[in-house]
Amino acid sequence: MEHSHPESYIKLALSATLHCLTGCGLGDVIGMTIGLTIGFSYYESIFTGIVFGSILGYLFGIFPLLKRQIDLQKATKIVLTTELISIVFMELGEAITEVFSPGMRKAGPLHESYWLGLLFVLLVGFLAALPVNLLLVRKGIRHQH
Repeated sequence: MEHSHPESYIKLALSATLHCLTGCGLGDVIGMTIGLTIGFSYYESIFTGIVFGSILGYLFGIFPLLKRQIDLQKATKIVLTTELISIVFMELGEAITEVFSPGMRKAGPLHESYWLGLLFVLLVGFLAALPVNLLLVRKGIRHQH
């Protein structure tokens, strides 16, 4: 897919990053909330969020390809080649923010400050992955599903 204008690079990078945020963000919310609810330590909960985020990020990347009749092996290769880098940067940005935001844990998932903090964490993850996706789009590596 050729992109002749910088605006198209930015639009595609934004789309790819939002796509990544959907899977990673949902997984992080699920994992972090489960971890804190069942009594994991804060760091174990962050790790659980990373695992869930990575799995859902992968699944949200692979399902559109499978719907297009691409076999599982090829779809996995595409996702690992294009989405893994985005997932890593998003998860890294989120995890670092969570480590430096221990107040979220003290508030717990039943308090609004936890959810506000989680929204901030997701925003940081988005901002961490966006330049990576922009670079991948400019290099012709990243495309829409």
